[in-house]
Amino acid sequence: MTATDTRPQDVPAPVARRGSRPGWIAVAVWAAGIAAVFAAGWYLRRAGLATEDALPPLHARARSHPLTWRMAPAVAAAAVLVTALPWAASRLRWRALPVVAWAGAALWAVALAASDGWGALARPLDAPTEYPAGLAQVRPDPLEWLRTFTERLGGYTTHVRGHPPLPTLALWALEKAGLPGTGWAAAFVIASGTSAVAAIAVTLRCVAGERAARAAVPFLVLAPLALWVATAMDAFFLAVGAWGTALTALAARGARPAAPDGTRQGRPRPALAAAVAGGVLLGSLPYLSYGLLPLFAVPLAVLLLVRPRARVLVALGAGLVVVPAAFTLLGFWWPGGVRATLDTYLISRGSAQRSYAYFLFGDLAVLGLLTGPAVAYALPRTAHVLWRAARTRAASPAAAVALPACAALLGVLVLDLSGVTKGEVERIWVPFAAWLVAAASLRASGSGRASGGRWWLAAQAATAIAVQALVLSPW
Repeated sequence: MTATDTRPQDVPAPVARRGSRPGWIAVAVWAAGIAAVFAAGWYLRRAGLATEDALPPLHARARSHPLTWRMAPAVAAAAVLVTALPWAASRLRWRALPVVAWAGAALWAVALAASDGWGALARPLDAPTEYPAGLAQVRPDPLEWLRTFTERLGGYTTHVRGHPPLPTLALWALEKAGLPGTGWAAAFVIASGTSAVAAIAVTLRCVAGERAARAAVPFLVLAPLALWVATAMDAFFLAVGAWGTALTALAARGARPAAPDGTRQGRPRPALAAAVAGGVLLGSLPYLSYGLLPLFAVPLAVLLLVRPRARVLVALGAGLVVVPAAFTLLGFWWPGGVRATLDTYLISRGSAQRSYAYFLFGDLAVLGLLTGPAVAYALPRTAHVLWRAARTRAASPAAAVALPACAALLGVLVLDLSGVTKGEVERIWVPFAAWLVAAASLRASGSGRASGGRWWLAAQAATAIAVQALVLSPW
């Protein structure tokens, strides 16, 4: 069986039912781990040992009055999506499905955020620590701002000095295009971030086949990480990485030679253009956030699965160097930016003071909140299909879904162990967590059953609704 086969996945129903116990154990560990981390954070804060956050491990605070009736639109949206998504994923023509998934993801993210009022969509970007607050320093001369970015780093707002220049320049470009203000910036972030659902679905179709991609779509749409898609700039980072990976997968697929019977002709020119575009997007990742380097594990996993021809790799490489070359020629030296940012990070009284030991586990608990119980349930199955694929050296659709998910998990573990990401990871993990969510379609039981899938979709939605009702996040 190849990675693009569309036959049913390779675990018979009786075996799958017997294999559900590891999944339920994983869900129990997921719930107990999250509860333990919050309990430990409460104790550390009471003892005066963790004062940087009001509700560790989240950079948030508990609501004094949990939301009730104001969650009604989000509950209604969840009910509609839980009911409609499995039908749409199985019945719609493929060309329509990514667009419908994008619209569903946008509806879900907006419905959750709007429980705090429509102003909550733009409010995170209104904070004096955010990127828009730093645009005044860019407007007089963007090229001068870029040339002196590292030297003047200490005078910028928190998020500007904590990242490379590209996020701020993206908002400046949006403003120059006639879309000023944080309202348009929020619309841009939400629209781009939710489009990643379509990009990941397209990628999965290329590497694992249409059946696997369709199975993943409902979980991608209803992922709890939607809480931080509206509105944190990291949702834009997610979109850039996801579309860069999708274009890479499409390029490799489109450049395949014709089959012996002549039924499948390669399209080299569009494929090479897609490879260059994918390379440009992926090459911009380190200039959006220094912490996105480990995200390259995902497109590397996709390349292993699609095995592109040499000319696609050359085109991809040509695209990869465009953004680094442009920024270097314009005066921003990336290693110097890393060094300067690290220096400001170490002397700050913020996240650098957080406990490494606590957040080593706390950050993983936050990842569990972003991905939800359905992913926890699917993790044993995910590990099993990868182990079997490695042992037999034969790719299956399930393994082709699991490999990018595990690559994203590897990237998270690298950042977590490095100690650079101590806290505030509810937004930092977003570009990684979305790929991990796709693994929820690899459930050990209920595969192919709409009712079983809907229960897990409901569990995902309930997780997001509970967090939104109980927690007030600055993003």
